[in-house]
Amino acid sequence: MCGNNMSVPLLAEAVTVSGTEKETAAVIFLHGLGDSGHGWADAMTAIRLPHVKYICPNAPRIPVTLNMKMPMPSWFDLIGLSPDSPEDEAGIKKAAENIKAIIDHEAKNGIPPHRILLGGFSQGGALSLYTALTCQQQLAGVVALSCWLPLHKSFPQAASNSENKDMPILQCHGVLDPMIPVQFGAMTAEKLKSIVNPQKITFRIYPELVHSSCPQEMAAVKEFIEKQLPRI
Repeated sequence: MCGNNMSVPLLAEAVTVSGTEKETAAVIFLHGLGDSGHGWADAMTAIRLPHVKYICPNAPRIPVTLNMKMPMPSWFDLIGLSPDSPEDEAGIKKAAENIKAIIDHEAKNGIPPHRILLGGFSQGGALSLYTALTCQQQLAGVVALSCWLPLHKSFPQAASNSENKDMPILQCHGVLDPMIPVQFGAMTAEKLKSIVNPQKITFRIYPELVHSSCPQEMAAVKEFIEKQLPRI
């Protein structure tokens, strides 16, 4: 790969699943709190498309207020997990800029933003939504699993300069999720309809699913990626 990864901090440590033919598209998938890119790289390998590169960055270790300030991999600080909890606005915005730096890096190396799809689980899904909705480059879409929209009260104004008002979003949530209740997911889906074209939003719920993924959900993710990032 051309280009210097060291200039993009998150790329230096990212787990990357290369395509098996010429890479014409990319998926950047962000893990949840306390996790790493490795597990999701395995999940992406299981549903991979030959022309797509999958990039699974590792979040930096920071003290997390929600977990008694214990340091752990986290994209930004979490104070609470309800729609009215205070939020780490500066941390969320900085994290989004770091993801946009990966998009810029891939664009410089031949994969244009409209062939890049963002995705993530839980806190990673939240960051993927926020990044895409504040991005001034047109992206291929977002896969948002078991998550929420950070700084939701700042929207739709925060998306005023975004190129992604017509972007497809696949949002999935488990009905039995004890961490991020499915109602929070449903509220997020409704909020998204005020920001992007409502017809481009798909909200799927899985009756037996807790705060994790399942084969049916991953099949839906694969189908969505195939549709948004076809072989060219």
